[in-house]
Order: sequence, then structure tokens, then C-alpha cells
Amino acid sequence: MAVTELVQEYLRQSNVAYSVFPHVPAYSAQEEAAVTHISGRDWAKPVVFFADGEPVMAVVPADLVIDVERLLLLTGAERIRLATEEELAALYPDCEPGAMPPLGPLYNQSVFVDVNLAAQPQIVFNGGTHGDAVCMRYDDFAALAQPVVGSFATRAVF
Repeated sequence: MAVTELVQEYLRQSNVAYSVFPHVPAYSAQEEAAVTHISGRDWAKPVVFFADGEPVMAVVPADLVIDVERLLLLTGAERIRLATEEELAALYPDCEPGAMPPLGPLYNQSVFVDVNLAAQPQIVFNGGTHGDAVCMRYDDFAALAQPVVGSFATRAVF
């Protein structure tokens, strides 16, 4: 399956350089980074929350996890919670489950990007499927997503 039509059209109209490439299907950001031979620090992993009832997208490198308390402070909300699978299906009807791109404005959502991802010269992310990736310069992504950048990612503790 190719990048979804909605994502493809959004990128086409964006006037920024990007490339799309197929890969072996994978279902977690770390797996997708591995099968594409992309460093986890360059793979953009979007996680959707509801902040005071509004959907927001938090985007971190695949090799990091979200510190929800720090994200809450950055959003300025009083409450925050993860979106459910049913909510994700409703928010991203054109995307395979869990393969939404970090293009919040395409879905009328605010985007919060961790500083670790913002420091990368280029990023790679899902194009709405688990078998296709989009690669672009971080600066071009920032022009599209208009994110709030802050420090809210951390290493996973097992």
C-alpha cells in the first residue's frame, strides 16, 4: 500500500522537498526505523493525546518515550490522556491503525515536538501506512506542522 491519498496530496501541495519509499511492513516506530535502516533518533513517532478534551500530537524520536507530566506542562492544559484506539480510528480514517503521520495541521491538531527530534537535520515518518515512509528535512517538516518544540522525551526505563 502506498502513502495515503490525503497525505500524498497534502505533501504535494506543500512546496517542500520530500521522498517516499516503501519498506517491509513494521508496526512499531523502533521496528520501522530498523527495517528502513534509519536511526531511531531520526524516525518521528507521533503519539496522540487529548489535552483538555482536544486532540494533540506529541512527536518524539522512535528511541525515546514521552514524559506525560512534562508534555502536560508544555501544552498548558489541566488534564491530558492518551487517545483510545477508537478515537484514533475516528481521527485518522484514511490511515492504517497506528500509522498516522505527524502532520497535525492536516488533521486540525496541534503538534508538540521534542527537542531531540527537532535537532535532527532530517526525519522519517509513516505516510499513513505501515509499509511506506516519508523522508524530509526537519526544517521543512516544521514549516508544515508548525510545532511547539519543547523537552518532554526521555529514555525508556525497564
